[in-house]
Amino acid sequence: MKKRYAICGVSNRAIGLFVGPIVNTFSTTSEIVALLDIDNRRFEVCKLAHPEVANVSEYHSNDFEQMVNETKPDAIIVASRDDTHVDYVLKALALDLDVIVEKPMATTGVDCRRILEAEAKSKGKVTVTFNYRYGPIHTKIKELILEGKIGKVTSIDLNWYIDTYHGSSYFQRWNRKREYSGGLSIHKSSHHFDLVNWWIDQKPVEVFAFGDLFYYGAEGPLNPKKLDGRFCGTCSEQLNCEYYKRWNSRSASTVVEDDHLGTVKVGRINGNYTGYRPDQCIFDSEINIEDVYSATVRYDGGALLSYSVNFSLPYEGYRLAINGTKGRIETKEFHAPQRTPFPTTDQTIDYYPLFGSKENIHVVLKEGGHGGADPILLEDLFLGVDSTRPYKILSGAIDGAYAVATGEAVWRSVKENRPIRIEEVLAEERKVPMQS
Repeated sequence: MKKRYAICGVSNRAIGLFVGPIVNTFSTTSEIVALLDIDNRRFEVCKLAHPEVANVSEYHSNDFEQMVNETKPDAIIVASRDDTHVDYVLKALALDLDVIVEKPMATTGVDCRRILEAEAKSKGKVTVTFNYRYGPIHTKIKELILEGKIGKVTSIDLNWYIDTYHGSSYFQRWNRKREYSGGLSIHKSSHHFDLVNWWIDQKPVEVFAFGDLFYYGAEGPLNPKKLDGRFCGTCSEQLNCEYYKRWNSRSASTVVEDDHLGTVKVGRINGNYTGYRPDQCIFDSEINIEDVYSATVRYDGGALLSYSVNFSLPYEGYRLAINGTKGRIETKEFHAPQRTPFPTTDQTIDYYPLFGSKENIHVVLKEGGHGGADPILLEDLFLGVDSTRPYKILSGAIDGAYAVATGEAVWRSVKENRPIRIEEVLAEERKVPMQS
């Protein structure tokens, strides 16, 4: 019997990661019975892209209960704007439905606690789609740690780099406002914090961080003119904007893709969703989030994380080192090599025993989005968890809560200039023990 899914938030992400795979790859086990969104144009885009859902019922965002009563889904897939995740998750749990939710699970620690408490009372369960865990390099790192190759983990250095194409896109879209995204320490860095939490199997306890808005916003040093309300596609300052010129020519422009709410390019539709443009000026004064962070995180098992992220760099990727009582793991990756203005090497893992010879480990890579991670994640979601895998990988609500709480602790530490405890973010009066 097929499992029935309702999609809440018919975003580009929903169409690409969920709708397409369900109708093309997992149609024997799964079916889509409802689409829910605030914008009717999204239904049109989805159905043009995937005619298989042409007859699927459509619902406005205020009609959640009606949708459930009429279409009787077994599970809800939430891929709407970040700040709306909590509402759909709570409504689904109240009706004992399973939930698959895009990261971040919510945008505040308080909302994460609400979800944990609701899940404890519900027959439904929450799954958070942390696809980074599924990348072949990342699963190999997990396996090396589980094998005891580096002993007990003592410290982690993780430095993440976002290039000017990808980084500036966050400041062109809804992500630029903390009330919508929670800030990039949640919207983006929750991915990174979840990876570390999963790798080392320790829980974050306390965070201290610095950060600021260095590149974007009205005071950005490359702002050609202080003026709000501009859009890249029509801006008279195009030729004076270094960010625009880097990725666009005078005769043709590069469309910045949006994971959630973006430019429509399906069939006869080529434009923007209703009331939304993903090319807002990166120098607008309404931007209220940071674009650089440096943070230290202390874990309950004693490990320490030194983390940084920068959203305006010449290339994209990360550098990672994990130290333990028996050795060290190192790796570095260049994302989007087609945008990197110099040759890049294939990613490998270097293992250094505390006493002995270095090993260079080549990992078998796989096809698919996010470095081969997405197809494996989707198999776990729609075929059931791979029973031959010897460790837990699919993320639950507690995983989602710790990742969000760490991100909130980062930006709050920046604002309040003090260490922030994770318990404080999640609220000490919670009724659900934070155990995995």
